[in-house]
Amino acid sequence: MLTELGQGVPPDSVKRALEEVFARPAYNWATQPSLWQWLRERLRALLEWLAKFERTSPVLFDVFVGALVLLLVALLVHIGYVLWQIFRRAPSQRAGAVHAVASRVLNAAGHLARADELARASAWTEALGHRFLALLLELDGRRALRFHPSKTPAEYIGEARLDPLGRESLADLVGRLYRHVFGAAPCDAETYRAFGDTAQLVMRYVRAH
Repeated sequence: MLTELGQGVPPDSVKRALEEVFARPAYNWATQPSLWQWLRERLRALLEWLAKFERTSPVLFDVFVGALVLLLVALLVHIGYVLWQIFRRAPSQRAGAVHAVASRVLNAAGHLARADELARASAWTEALGHRFLALLLELDGRRALRFHPSKTPAEYIGEARLDPLGRESLADLVGRLYRHVFGAAPCDAETYRAFGDTAQLVMRYVRAH
């Protein structure tokens, strides 16, 4: 009976039904190639092309390889030149930067003049900072300490080669500096004048070498 039913169905209808069924997503068993597979295929295609190129045009192939070698050598020379320029100029640039900092910062007279200028403009707190820098640079000039911008004011107290009264006066100045510059305590003309007087006193107690 099944044979009779099967014989009664047109072949085209069966084919269309099978095509519709197997065209559904559930029957899509094809796998997507991975990136690694794609790269391997591209590399294999490139190698095959090079092999074919070498067989069909050996002279042009030799010219092509020679051009690639020259390009690689030129690239390496350029990279080496750039690195040489960087390392050759770096020391001189650092020296120039240090010299610029030294000429701008390591000048006691300049900081003292700046402090007086700020004091005349009633910028007392800023004036204190420059007056303290002027003192440190004066002490550095007398070899009583070694000035460096990275040091904190308090570090100079134990380092300074001063007599006991000088060290005590320097500690007093550091305390006032912290109070007014960093602690935002009010500062006026009298405070600035007293700060300068104590700074002059410190210079009297530089220990003899």
